[in-house]
Amino acid sequence: MTPLDYEYLRKLLKERSGLDLSADKQYLVESRLVPLARKASLPGIAELVQKMKGGAEALTAEVVEAMTTNETFFFRDKIPFDHLKEAVLPALVQARASRRSLRIWCAASSTGQEPYSIAMCLKEAGSMLSGWRTEIVATDLSQEVLEKSKAGVYSQFEVQRGLPIQMLMKYFKQNGDLWQLDAEIRGMVQHRQLNLLQDFSHLGTFDIVFCRNVLIYFDQDTKAGIFNRISKMMEPDGVLALGAAESVVGITNAFKPYPERRGLYRPNAAPVAAPTARLGAAAMPQALRAVAAAR
Repeated sequence: MTPLDYEYLRKLLKERSGLDLSADKQYLVESRLVPLARKASLPGIAELVQKMKGGAEALTAEVVEAMTTNETFFFRDKIPFDHLKEAVLPALVQARASRRSLRIWCAASSTGQEPYSIAMCLKEAGSMLSGWRTEIVATDLSQEVLEKSKAGVYSQFEVQRGLPIQMLMKYFKQNGDLWQLDAEIRGMVQHRQLNLLQDFSHLGTFDIVFCRNVLIYFDQDTKAGIFNRISKMMEPDGVLALGAAESVVGITNAFKPYPERRGLYRPNAAPVAAPTARLGAAAMPQALRAVAAAR
């Protein structure tokens, strides 16, 4: 891959998905796109780029999907789901006692493990949510991963990553080497294709937003804009959950930390964007660089 081809791909991915690749991520591009080039019967990335420049829109969409499909697994990092069960749900159930409804948005939901983990938490809440209307909206840029999520079919490897054995036995049925998620849990999740760079205000207002391990790929200005737009779609006492290596600190003051619950945030009453000077890789926190490098 020539430097010009890499620059073309970097620019296209930034415009289409917000993915902000550093200059040293050529290996990542090659690992994701060489198989795609082969699938399209092309010799390599140079020919792939040439086809894209010639207006092959379907191929361009496949390239964006290949580069933005992120790893996910059930109950990832565990702590946010413990917070959900132990603190967030009990507090919101008390606060919403008169309307008896909850709306949850799972942004960048990938192949469904996160929204279905949330759904299982709600189901396990039992009588606490009896008679309540709960809605989980799962969105992702990639239609391909949304289709997999809707099907709710996972490999042995996928169900062994993070999913407690008792939940596997309770909510899945085995079919050969695959596991099918229970129709009731699947029915708790709505799927919609969505690009976080575009307007998402039509989704409505939410009590809880999971936006985990996706904004680490965006530059500071884009992160700040997305945080500010999310804050306007949340109830004043709503809760935002971020990934283990993510924070709003130094990016925006649209959110404030949730008391004594790491990784959770609440909207500020009158958010004002914090300075959003771009940070180079050298200034990026080490933990965040490690997560980005692992993708």
